[in-house]
Amino acid sequence: MASECANPLLLGWLKEWFDVARERNSKGAAIYKKAYDSMKACPVVFNHPTEAQQLHGLGPKLCDRLTEKLKAHCDENGLPMPEAPHKARKRQSQHDGDPAPAKKTRKAKPYIPTLRSGPYALVLALSTLSENSSNGLSKTQVIELAQPDCDSSFTAPSDPTKFYTAWNSMKILLDKDLVYERGRPLRKYALTEEGWEVAKRINGTLTSDRKVVNDGPATEPSDKVSLQKDDGFRRVLDLEDKSEEDEERLEHSSLSRNRLARPKPVHCRQNDDGFLELLSSPVASKPAGQGKFDTPASHKQQPSEPKSAIDTAVPTSFESVRIPPGTFTVQLVIDNREVRAKTDRDYIQEELSKKGIPTSVRALGLGDALWIAKCKDPHLLSRHGEEGDEIMLDWIVERKRLDDLVGSIKDGRFHEQKFRLAKSGVKNVVYVIEEISLSTEIATKYHEAVESAIASTQVVNGYFVKKTQKLDDTIRYLARMTVLLKNLYEPKPLILIPSSTLHPQTYLPLMNHLRTTQPLASHNITFPSFSSLASKSDSLNLRDVFLKMLMCTRGVTGEKALEIQRTWKTPREFIAALAERPEGKSREEMVFEVAGGKVGRRKIGKALSGKIADVWA
Repeated sequence: MASECANPLLLGWLKEWFDVARERNSKGAAIYKKAYDSMKACPVVFNHPTEAQQLHGLGPKLCDRLTEKLKAHCDENGLPMPEAPHKARKRQSQHDGDPAPAKKTRKAKPYIPTLRSGPYALVLALSTLSENSSNGLSKTQVIELAQPDCDSSFTAPSDPTKFYTAWNSMKILLDKDLVYERGRPLRKYALTEEGWEVAKRINGTLTSDRKVVNDGPATEPSDKVSLQKDDGFRRVLDLEDKSEEDEERLEHSSLSRNRLARPKPVHCRQNDDGFLELLSSPVASKPAGQGKFDTPASHKQQPSEPKSAIDTAVPTSFESVRIPPGTFTVQLVIDNREVRAKTDRDYIQEELSKKGIPTSVRALGLGDALWIAKCKDPHLLSRHGEEGDEIMLDWIVERKRLDDLVGSIKDGRFHEQKFRLAKSGVKNVVYVIEEISLSTEIATKYHEAVESAIASTQVVNGYFVKKTQKLDDTIRYLARMTVLLKNLYEPKPLILIPSSTLHPQTYLPLMNHLRTTQPLASHNITFPSFSSLASKSDSLNLRDVFLKMLMCTRGVTGEKALEIQRTWKTPREFIAALAERPEGKSREEMVFEVAGGKVGRRKIGKALSGKIADVWA
């Protein structure tokens, strides 16, 4: 058998090793069998075993073992050992007189830590000491000085499932001899000479207020709100800069670039600095404390909302309430179910407090975070016949971790939440997606579904999507947005719509009409009124219940449910129509006959039509 091969000697050794492995029931038997078959089928004669690496199943280790076996065979029989191919080529080049190319020495690059990383913040903190000082800083002192310059926390892991914090970066600096530690039991840290060189390079890029000026590629940190123009040029607005020029830019919003689906969601223009300037900021149309707004009975409705007799009964006039500037403060409200972990429920509130952002935590009926105008006088609204002392602003945030987003897509909560956000009347909706790591199986299986959901949220719904890497980035984004909204709302008056004017069926048409006819004014409602309108149960009528019942069927989105409801107004009417059809194909295709010819997301196919018939018949 071995004599039929071009390399019988190597084949015989592989056969010997294969037989031994098979007798021992070793897992290596499969490897030897693969190598044996490849060697047996090869017609090329090898001068050295290392040439066999080109065959399937023979790697460097197996070829080295064959080389040792061949060397022992040559020693026993007094034969010369063949030279390895690369050694033969090297010797031939030396005989030809060609000089060997000089090997280039790679110059070691100086270590520069990443901007706002753990090592970056630690070096800056330790550089606050004098270079000639013999003292050091304790761990507590270093963390206190380093935390403002780092995006990650030095005390709590960014991911609850992990144990590493930004303080673990100290080991990197110690290994690179940039920092030395001394003292027991209280360890103190200081920069070495190499560490001071790194600190000087970092400080050379810092301005007096410790802000890094970066003119490189447009990769904005997660703690900044980015504004992007259509040509791809990106500028970053740092909300911490308190200069007069940037105070004027605080009225610019990053949310206008993704409003593609709505007719006029944010009225804006581009100023001389290249930023997008909001024209829908809260500006009072009348200087008086109260103003009368006349609203025609007929108006243009949203395409997604069906026309009904109730929807056209919009209030023709109402007395608005003017809330003057200086009588309220903008405050961030967080849902009490938004926690870092079950054992660390106050982490978000504590981190925001460290950044100087007062936060109110309560149960929210809609969204995970929103902003309100808190009246300084608790009786201000009650004097106008309103309840409470809080006014809802036109900004709301829905936070989704990547695993939570996958789960909400699977069980249908994702579409239901977007449907409720659209009915809430809030103009500026922000989806914050925390891109935490997922298992390879889930990431591969749901990658397209996640990308499609994000694209649909931006293009179809017109919501702004902000991607962050971890919870700390989300907290930083909320803090920056709070600063922006304070500068946007507090210097200007608010126009309050009386709660007596509001009705669940006329609220959306009224808000759409006011935003169309008076785009420069900001019309708001009280927070108790918003909570009642956004409640899952308080404002539900028969139509809303029917739509929610339809959307319980997998594959029925809000648009498809609306198409069904336009034809059959109530569940009883829909069930009666199905009962009139004979069992079989006619009943299964009843919904398809109505919505099968629609375009885009409203189209209902035969398979989904049959599924709906099975559920409701």
